[in-house]
Parts: sequence; C-alpha cells; structure tokens
Amino acid sequence: MVNPHAHWENVYRTKEPDEVSWYRPHLENSLELIRTAAPRLDAHIIDVGAGEATLVDDLIKLGYRNLYALDISSAAFDVSKARLGADADRVHWLVGDVLRVGLEQRRFDLWHDRAVFHFLTQRADRAAYVRQVAHAVRPGGHVIVAAFGPEGPTRCSGLDVVRYDPDTLHDEFGSAFQLVEHRMELHQTPMGTTQQFTYCLCRVA
Repeated sequence: MVNPHAHWENVYRTKEPDEVSWYRPHLENSLELIRTAAPRLDAHIIDVGAGEATLVDDLIKLGYRNLYALDISSAAFDVSKARLGADADRVHWLVGDVLRVGLEQRRFDLWHDRAVFHFLTQRADRAAYVRQVAHAVRPGGHVIVAAFGPEGPTRCSGLDVVRYDPDTLHDEFGSAFQLVEHRMELHQTPMGTTQQFTYCLCRVA
C-alpha cells in the first residue's frame, strides 16, 4: 500500500516544479473562478494540495491578504517559500494530509483544489474529504474542485485516479453544495500531452 506522505515527498524531491504533469505557469481558470467567488481581498482562501504551484503568488499579487496553503509535502513548500522570498510570510503554510489535518471550523470563505480529489479512489476517503470541506468552509462560502475529466488520464504520478464529468463530481459533494458553475479545461502538460480537467464551483448552503 502506498504511503501518501513518502510518495509525494519523493515526487517533489526528485522533480523540478515544471517537470510534473499538472504544472502550469499560472492557473488561469482557478484565478478567474476565485475572483468571481471571493472578490473581497480579505477573504480567507485555502489552496489544498498547493504543492509548488504559483497560485498563491498570483493571489498575493492580486492583493489577497488571508491565504492558506495545505499540502502533504514539506519539500514542496520549501520550493514555494524560496520562490516567494519575503512574500512567503504572507501565507499560512499547513503541512498535513487533507483527510486528517485539523482545520478550524468555518474558517474559510473559499476552498480551492486542483488535482487532489481525483487521487481519492476509495469512497471512504472521498467522504472524509467532503466532511473536511463542510467543516472548514463557512455557509455561503465557495468550493472550487478541479479533477481529471472523463477523457483525462487513468493514472498520474504512478497512482490510479478517478475521472469525473461535472455531474459526477458534484454528486460526490451532495445537495449541501449548490453547483454554481462548471467548465472543462484542456491542460497542456510540460511533456507535450493534453489532460482534460473538470472544474466545479459550488456554494455551501
């Protein structure tokens, strides 16, 4: 059985930031949805599975002041902190497994996840994830989840994944999460291949 912490520490210690398949210089779809769902610059935003992604960099540049990054890999955060320099102090860095880490109840106005949820192949793990979201996001807050689409890869970084269309992705969260918008993305990987992503933006009832 794969140890998630060891697996992702190895990925981030052995690959450059632009050598992983999900790398993009800027997460354009995520940024557009975040600015729509959380226009206030004092919104509390958490990026789940933040890794070495540049999302926090771009949110800082946009003026957001209450940013949290969560990842299972401390090695990934070492890279992000070095890249940000003094701006790293503007982010709350949380190292832990999203299924088990302690998060403050109703702390966040927006939860963002690009490329974590599709790794949860066990129903019990997906249910634990949804409970974390429901616990940590305030009523009226928003959730953005991007996972591989129906034509996306069946495996990533040596792990099996689950693929979703907008309806099946939203169904995992249930009626307490009102679907506001969905979109598809054809992501061009650094290796020259294409990955299909499904994005869902939901509002917490």
